Amino acid sequence: MPTLTAIPRQGSAEPLPPPYGRDVSFAPPAPTGLGHLLRHWRSVRAKSQLDLASEAQTTPRYVSFVETGRAQPSRQMVVRLARALDVPLRERNELLLAAGYAPLYSCAPLASPLLDRVERALTSIMAQHEPFPAVVLDRGWWRQRANNGARALFGHLFAPRPAPEAANMLQLMIEPGPVREHIRNWATVVPALLDRAHREAIGGVLDTATAELVRGLRARPDVAGLLTEPDLYPGSAPVIDIHFDVDGADARFFSVVSTIGTPIDVTAQELRVEAFFPADDDTREHWASFVAQPPAS
Repeated sequence: MPTLTAIPRQGSAEPLPPPYGRDVSFAPPAPTGLGHLLRHWRSVRAKSQLDLASEAQTTPRYVSFVETGRAQPSRQMVVRLARALDVPLRERNELLLAAGYAPLYSCAPLASPLLDRVERALTSIMAQHEPFPAVVLDRGWWRQRANNGARALFGHLFAPRPAPEAANMLQLMIEPGPVREHIRNWATVVPALLDRAHREAIGGVLDTATAELVRGLRARPDVAGLLTEPDLYPGSAPVIDIHFDVDGADARFFSVVSTIGTPIDVTAQELRVEAFFPADDDTREHWASFVAQPPAS
């Protein structure tokens, strides 16, 4: 879901040490040799050369030769190896480039004609979710789209200042600022939010920029202390709600995240819709009353 460190943006926005063992939960910092990249992804997926060869329908000897540079794989073989390793589409393009081939997967802007069907589907989902908030995020947690409910929520949280056009939701939620100041159960939400950043990473692997963002947030003294505490959230509820202070009322929301089912474009694979649902009847009624109010002049 749902700070201000300078993190590179991935795409445009419209107005409006992790506890996983070895630190291989992120992509290498830049494209390098094909053999190095394959070894990296085998390490991430905990696969031997035999495992990879079996799933890619080749031999361990051939995989070894590719990793050491003694064999030059065809374009189709690179794709087979990438599929066997469940490499995200953006990083598959890097593997192809490292092997000397042109990228295979497009990376079109969300507003481009190529992604028109995707854009219309996202717009429909967010419209159907009104009056409750919904946003479209890229894999770096940058907000790409927001419905009226989300603009009402974040516009209120930032008031009297306007909400930023370029908004990183992890930063807004975790770093000091107007959004964090309006989250009544911030200390409970933050550990779950950082766990979610790993869980929702494309292919289970944080890209370099997002990994740096998450490391920076985890290293904050006010956050690091929370991460050492035992998980004491009461088990009577199936999810952790976010308690927003909206006009003095406790507006409780939980979120549901949706992704594109069968993407073959990098942008399409990396987009997700986060829809906020009222956690109780009081929130539902208060929110309906809140959004029905005329905007302050």
